[in-house]
Amino acid sequence: METQQSTTGYTSPSERGYYGEFGGAFIPEMLYGNVEDLRSRYLDIIKDPGFVAEFRQLLKDYAGRPTPLYLAQRLSEKHGTAVYLKREDLCHTGAHKINNTIGQILLAQRLGKKRIIAETGAGQHGVATATVCALKGLNCIVYMGEKDIERQAPNVARMKMLGATVVAATSGSKTLKDATNEAIRDWINHPADTHYIIGSVVGPHPYPDMVARFQSVISEEIRWQLEEKTGSELPTHVLACVGGGSNAAGAFYHFLDEPAVQLVAVEAAGLGVNSGHTAATSQLGRPGILHGSKSLVMQTADGQVVEPHSISAGLDYPGIGPLHAHLFVSGRARFLSATDQEAVDAAFELARLEGIIPALESSHALAALHQLKFTDSDKVVVCLSGRGDKDLATYMQFIK
Repeated sequence: METQQSTTGYTSPSERGYYGEFGGAFIPEMLYGNVEDLRSRYLDIIKDPGFVAEFRQLLKDYAGRPTPLYLAQRLSEKHGTAVYLKREDLCHTGAHKINNTIGQILLAQRLGKKRIIAETGAGQHGVATATVCALKGLNCIVYMGEKDIERQAPNVARMKMLGATVVAATSGSKTLKDATNEAIRDWINHPADTHYIIGSVVGPHPYPDMVARFQSVISEEIRWQLEEKTGSELPTHVLACVGGGSNAAGAFYHFLDEPAVQLVAVEAAGLGVNSGHTAATSQLGRPGILHGSKSLVMQTADGQVVEPHSISAGLDYPGIGPLHAHLFVSGRARFLSATDQEAVDAAFELARLEGIIPALESSHALAALHQLKFTDSDKVVVCLSGRGDKDLATYMQFIK
């Protein structure tokens, strides 16, 4: 078994892309050349001073970084501790996804790729991909589950307005897992000219590491922003929702090797962890291969993937990224879950206490505030990964 070298800590996988026992690249022969080319070149490209300068300039002038670290005073009073919100909802396009798509579009250009494909669940990654493709004048195809197209109609319209082609995935549960399957099929059929911008810390190596590095700007900013506000750059807790887990990877990254910081990942319990309608992978999953890497996967006794459920399209995924699987198994991060109703309740709480309507994904992280015990001296950071505009149709069902 390939294992992570102790010298790298949690932030970097082994040479073959393993975090502990999870990771690797399990890919069809047709994709070997693409993935190997990416693996052999990505670190040199993203560390090149010209790449770094362009990436940082676009994050600042185009995406609107740094995003604020906001002390939510009324929410803090409610929970008896200092609660800071990392406002990724204020990024251009309304979520953290733009951090990764800016990085990957610059990488794709340097790899000579002219055609971009992506998968999306809640639509935010699709919008962010369509946005940077419009910015750079590249052809964009986004795969999205037919069910998600219906429940995330505003984001579908945004993608089309930006010039992307949106292709419905009509198999399985018609959600994120199935959109990912279709995107991988496309990539197999167009290996020469196409770059697949994966939206989360999933997929074959080097994607989990690469996406985590692009999203690590979140925790990089949290450290200096918290020091400015409190005199210490280390929070006591960092909370983030986890589907595949890119916003959590970004929020955790610069704290992974700081054992004093409690990392809390919050999954979607759906109708209940044991209801049969859930996406709580860490609680129900077993080691398996999904979308090109070994991780924890919800599956039947004979290895068939179990259909996930969440009110949140972005958390409706039957696996988690290999970094998060390693954080769970090693005990470095604490994994909690929130039901559909708990997430909705947390969203209304934030809206009415702070005047901020969060994405349903982010609401799962907020719901965990009710599950943890804090002291009045704690400094709790919640990654507010996206804004709730896209979810208003769902929220309206709960307005009395």
